Amino acid sequence: MDSAAEGTMLNEVKDRDQVAIDSALNGWWTASMQNHEQRISWWREAKFGMFLHWGVYSEAAGAWQGKPVPGYAEHLMRIKKIPRSVYLNLAHHFNPVQFNADTWVKQAKKAGMRYLIITAKHHDGFAMYDSKVSDYNIVKQSAYHKDPMVALSAACKKYGLKFGFYYSHAFDWEHPDAPGNDWDYDNPGGDKKIGGEKWYDNHPEWLPRIQRYVNEKAIPQIKELIQKYHPDILWFDTPHKLPLSENLRILKAIRATDTASEIVINGRLARISGRNFGDYQNTADRPAAFYPVQGDWEAIPTTNESYGYSKFDLSHKPASHFIRLLASAASRGGNLLMNIGPMGSGAFDPKDIKILNGIGAWMAKNDSSIYGTQRSPLPLQSWGVITTKANKIFLHVFEWPKDGHLYVGGLKSPVNKAYMLANQREIISVKRINPLDIMLKLPTRAEDDDTANTVIVLELKDHAPTIQADSLRYVSTNISLSRLLAYDATQHGGKFGFGDGKANRYYVSGWKSKDQYVEWTFRTDFPAQFNIQIKYVSDVASGGRYMMSLDDYQVNRVVDHKPSEKNHTDDGGTVDLPAGIHHLTIKAEAITGPELMKLLEIQLRPLQKD
Repeated sequence: MDSAAEGTMLNEVKDRDQVAIDSALNGWWTASMQNHEQRISWWREAKFGMFLHWGVYSEAAGAWQGKPVPGYAEHLMRIKKIPRSVYLNLAHHFNPVQFNADTWVKQAKKAGMRYLIITAKHHDGFAMYDSKVSDYNIVKQSAYHKDPMVALSAACKKYGLKFGFYYSHAFDWEHPDAPGNDWDYDNPGGDKKIGGEKWYDNHPEWLPRIQRYVNEKAIPQIKELIQKYHPDILWFDTPHKLPLSENLRILKAIRATDTASEIVINGRLARISGRNFGDYQNTADRPAAFYPVQGDWEAIPTTNESYGYSKFDLSHKPASHFIRLLASAASRGGNLLMNIGPMGSGAFDPKDIKILNGIGAWMAKNDSSIYGTQRSPLPLQSWGVITTKANKIFLHVFEWPKDGHLYVGGLKSPVNKAYMLANQREIISVKRINPLDIMLKLPTRAEDDDTANTVIVLELKDHAPTIQADSLRYVSTNISLSRLLAYDATQHGGKFGFGDGKANRYYVSGWKSKDQYVEWTFRTDFPAQFNIQIKYVSDVASGGRYMMSLDDYQVNRVVDHKPSEKNHTDDGGTVDLPAGIHHLTIKAEAITGPELMKLLEIQLRPLQKD
């Protein structure tokens, strides 16, 4: 290619996405956002949904040729590079005779879920409904020969749940022109990285093939789903496999088909830095902690570590994990879309049912502290999280104070009364200890079946439109552990990145300069002695020295990078803190690797004095 032709190609690449963005902002997308508030209102109220990853891969159950396959079970075809013809044979054996839509939806409703999203087509390209666009579907190719989506849509309407689909628009491993399959077709977007991560910029001449897939399969199937099932929500994924111009073209087709602009669209269809063209944002997969997000957002944990069913993945979390995660998401203005991977038979794994039943038992007594709530204006607390609704404040107590004194920091508004949500006859005495803080006198132990999250209601004396609150973080000196997450620190001196929130990945990263540092400011009402622990992830890219300062107290530590021991804890010693406002900072003294470390959190443990 001569230089003139190469320059023309580069200009076309640069212009392609901008033309699509301008068309969206100056026309159809801006028009579709006119009723955004009306469209999203049910979703904001719902707070809790069920995600279902179910397909041909469920039949394999995380195994191939008699051996366990690590990783996401729904990625079986890609992980084992299974040819389309061989995968189709697996589909022929897929016969979920135990599937019962009413059972699934009733189980979701019993758990307190108010919307349900299922994989209409995952990355394997296999449609789990009766598609007229492609014969590669459950009715034509499986031993089941039925459309489960008809029954699920009807069951959701019957039991009052909103219903929608996951559709893999950018990945399709069966279509010869789609991104992802580089073992049958040598297509871009797969593990071989043919053409690079942004193949569409490096090789725009390949784009017509991908557009053929979008025109012939992706858009027509999405239109089918809209016109046949009238979903309330559509959920997309992996937008980086296509150029933004194609993602926006798909979104435009959705809005043209959904003429009333009623369908909620998640945040993984079309997005660029600083702008998301969906109705809300999504966190990363399998989060255990949440980084700060403005606006509407949703997290997608799963009961074990796979989204599709794997009989080998026994890493199921207890119901208490999700009860706390749900409250934590609601306290920060987010939703929780919890995933279940049904078995190939069509039944739920008994381990998943146990989790759902545990969540449901808690929700039966405490759901008003979740549904329709808003993010709390009160500061972060040591003992748990807070949600609010009208003139009610819901205290979600994860860590019960042993002395029975629960200190709520930063609440200026007067409290009329306090009581247990699960037992509203149990009135709790409230004492104001200063203009900013109150103390509740609790029983010495939580109710046996509410220990994961005991909810206490504070009813305010008036219905003022806003709760009067102080924003400064509050650390209780009678709670055994206060966690200052790096996610919640104030960042100085340059841009940090956020880890994806998975277990041991709730860190800040990109610590490359001595000018960068993080800081927490907090209050205490009583003097106390604290032991300090600094937790971080260190790997071969980490290295250097740092100083931790807490008021006048300082310690210096060396970042330990052991590839076999990536998560590290440094002892920060003990410090006596008087009552009042305190400042804790972590600053780099030397950076000897590409970054100092990936900081997770600071832990403060009050020590009992003799």
